Amino acid sequence: MSPSFDFTSLRRAYRERTASPVSVIKDVLARIAAAGDDGVWISRFADDALLAEAHALEKRGGADILPLYGLPCAVKDNIDVAGLPTTCACPDFAYTPERSAPVVERLRAAGALIIGKTNLDQFATGLVGTRSPYGVARNPFDPASIPGGSSSGSAVAVAAGLVAFALGTDTAGSGRVPASFGNIVGIKPTRGLLSKNGVYPACQSLDCVSVFALTAGDAAEVIDIAKGHDPGDGYSRETPPGFAAMGGVPKRFTFGVLPEGEREFFGNPDGPALYRAAIERLVTLGSAPVEIDYTPFLEVNKLLYTGPWLAERYGSVKDAVGTRHEVLHPVLRQIIAGGEGISGAEVFAGLHRLEELRQATMVTWRAVDFLLLPTTGTTYRIAEIEANPIEPNYNLGRYTNFCNLLDLSAIAVPVGFRGDGLPFGVTLFAPAFHDPLIAAVGGALHQAAGLPLGATGHPHPARGKRQPGVSFPYVPIVVVGAHLSDQPLNHELTALGARLRRATRTAPEYRLYALLDGRRPGLVRQPRDGVAIEVEIWDVPSERLGAFAAGVAAPLGLGKVRLADGSEVTGFLCEAHAADGAPDISEFGGWRGWLAAKT
Repeated sequence: MSPSFDFTSLRRAYRERTASPVSVIKDVLARIAAAGDDGVWISRFADDALLAEAHALEKRGGADILPLYGLPCAVKDNIDVAGLPTTCACPDFAYTPERSAPVVERLRAAGALIIGKTNLDQFATGLVGTRSPYGVARNPFDPASIPGGSSSGSAVAVAAGLVAFALGTDTAGSGRVPASFGNIVGIKPTRGLLSKNGVYPACQSLDCVSVFALTAGDAAEVIDIAKGHDPGDGYSRETPPGFAAMGGVPKRFTFGVLPEGEREFFGNPDGPALYRAAIERLVTLGSAPVEIDYTPFLEVNKLLYTGPWLAERYGSVKDAVGTRHEVLHPVLRQIIAGGEGISGAEVFAGLHRLEELRQATMVTWRAVDFLLLPTTGTTYRIAEIEANPIEPNYNLGRYTNFCNLLDLSAIAVPVGFRGDGLPFGVTLFAPAFHDPLIAAVGGALHQAAGLPLGATGHPHPARGKRQPGVSFPYVPIVVVGAHLSDQPLNHELTALGARLRRATRTAPEYRLYALLDGRRPGLVRQPRDGVAIEVEIWDVPSERLGAFAAGVAAPLGLGKVRLADGSEVTGFLCEAHAADGAPDISEFGGWRGWLAAKT
């Protein structure tokens, strides 16, 4: 069996000198040759140019410095790569850029080896992967089944083991649907996290550059390297302090699921059981499912191909080909036809309705950390799409289309296989900049499923030692007194959107005092004469932590509290001088115990 291209395995091979960038490129070229006419590539760099670049990388060195050293990758052909034509799967539109898109430049500077440009649904319009004059990228699990789109070639290149990772784009699900059909991971990051400069738009206001990889950790690494504010992209956003694409899995979390009556699988007999199994697997990771009202999300879906966004898509295609609609794929021509006559009044009506629906979905985010939905209810055969090109595509978007309209982050992960051998996946959705949370949970869910990587047959690599989870989107805070559940100041936490994670105890290194103001306790560390004190862990949104900390009144402050499990978490501590003359209430085990004794 050929070696795995997951980052862990490939880096081990480089470290042990059983592989080099040159040998990997030779392997890539051999795999591409063996795949034959698989519909994956629209253009590639010449073999000798790829080998020359690999030789130059070896001479340059940097295996321990360059984070993507010698990792082969592919780029969707609506993203500029200097020296290769950008076609958007429309030969009459093609141009050859002199400069790569900034996201591509960042990857190359990090040591990645760009193999070529991949096939897509024309102008990134479609979830099926069949709307291209360059053919259909061959689904490695069943050549008669669709690969998913629009980022079909990028996903298949990863799933088939031709590259280690690939860039796609995502407007309505194009970075998630083909990931599901290829048994790989697809990250649709927060909109604006990765620059769209050098990316030909489908819907400029919604588009995101996405990443396909064999594992969630690999995809998150690429996001971290490719991200960065770009003043040349009007939709680019600064990342908050403490943000990274991979976080830690909370010990307790809640997630939204579809009620039984709203689980639509379009005739897929295995879908219900596979979705339930994914829910049950998350429960074993320490979570609780909450049924949500999916109605407002469904209505957002319907907005995507009406009003503002159909007009925007029409305008993008018009900018590319003008009135030469005869050069377009017949299905694309049919789709955009309705966008020409949309009025300004209809545009604003659609925008207003979206904001109303956004408010309607807020109740969901107050109840759960993220949503867990099927990536798609089912899949289709190529012949079915040829016979009915519109309706199945619409069905594939039932659990995808709302995402960018509502400014959500998302990660699609594999969770199992249908009875016919085709992959089935789920997607985790969360608000903007919650990427690290869902990447961590999604990665754990994927690994727990015990599936091979893509269609390669290689096992999921063992999880290595990770750095502690980043402090975004939440910072855990230890509370010990008036901020505990049902206590007078708890509302300060809930008003910030904080979530109770768990009740626990400190390490036996603290004393608790009833401060002389009569309203609060003071936790003081006394390692030689301490006991374990009852506390709660609350996750406070990182972006609101400053406002919370500013409201903490002396003699209390925030510092590191050691817990019973040995971990250290930011929490309330008291200045030692304030304990002078204050009653020591440590024997009651906590603030609640003291209050109960008083009554």
